[in-house]
Amino acid sequence: MKIIDLFSGCGGFSRGFVEEGFKPVLAIELDEDAAFSYALNFNGIIYEKIGDKFKLKEMKGYVGSYPFRMPLDDESIKWLKYFGTYRDDINPIVLNNDIREIHSLDIERFVKKVDVIIGGPPCEGYTGANPKREKNPHDRLYKDDVGRLVLDFIRIVGDLQPKVFVMENVPAIRDVKGDIIKEFRDVGYEDVYFNILRAEDYGNPSVRRRVFVSNIEIIPEKEKPKTVIEAIGDLMYKGRDVPNHEYAALPRRFWRKVHYLGWGDAFIYFKGASRRLGNYIRLHPLKLAETVMGKRFFIHPYEDRLLTPREQARLMSYPDNHLFVGGIRSCLNQIGESVPPCLSRAIAKVVKENL
Repeated sequence: MKIIDLFSGCGGFSRGFVEEGFKPVLAIELDEDAAFSYALNFNGIIYEKIGDKFKLKEMKGYVGSYPFRMPLDDESIKWLKYFGTYRDDINPIVLNNDIREIHSLDIERFVKKVDVIIGGPPCEGYTGANPKREKNPHDRLYKDDVGRLVLDFIRIVGDLQPKVFVMENVPAIRDVKGDIIKEFRDVGYEDVYFNILRAEDYGNPSVRRRVFVSNIEIIPEKEKPKTVIEAIGDLMYKGRDVPNHEYAALPRRFWRKVHYLGWGDAFIYFKGASRRLGNYIRLHPLKLAETVMGKRFFIHPYEDRLLTPREQARLMSYPDNHLFVGGIRSCLNQIGESVPPCLSRAIAKVVKENL
């Protein structure tokens, strides 16, 4: 069962499918750190399109203080084995490019036929958290540069004709539901479902409501989520032997006040297009965390500090052997922009039943 992951990020969506026996054969990701993370976790090889040719990309990056190279050298493989990350049963091509520069014929240079295409185009054009969102929903899909990336997902699906596609985005994308259904039908998919799923219904320790547009109905079997302290409590007593468990400095302006910040309270509130959102939030240990997002920061429930990337990854159900390349803020962004692996695995089970 072969999959392609468009807008792959650090690999959260792919991870659940890999755990269900799917084989990622190609991924496309623009961000260098995220593309490196994806390749590191799935034994990938990174290429970059320059002109009409693809060039093997040599890169060096860090997971915390641990150095890694692409293509993998002996030292990198040694550390991957140490963390339990290395696997030799898959070997996807990772294209580190803007998807708008990638033609489906480019993909077919590497992959001829796939069963499933998954991906999560950026949500900025649609989310109510974006105060600059286009007022006319039609313009979000056809005018906004970021919103139009949904059409690139549909373009590639239409060209490659997988048996199943699954596209993740925020629920507000339903404002253009009719347009998206028409676009998919124009490329050969008559049945289009907008499946609304809550990650916490499938074991995720943080709240996350997303829509998964697909040509199949997706209703996974539910399971009980963990609370914040169940997810991250043991990390209070672990050091840097856990990858990506490096502390980030709290901004100086919060130093004196942080001790008095109550559970569930935030230092900052900002207005989105449709709602007010908190940032620098003190987590409640016995509840689910609020939605993890790329530029959203959380303060530990018992300690006066920001969460580490590993703690934030735990709130998104990532296993500790899933590695994130880059600085702390880059890692937090990769985590917040991804699909929780527990949810992607639940989806993968349904997809597998439909193949």
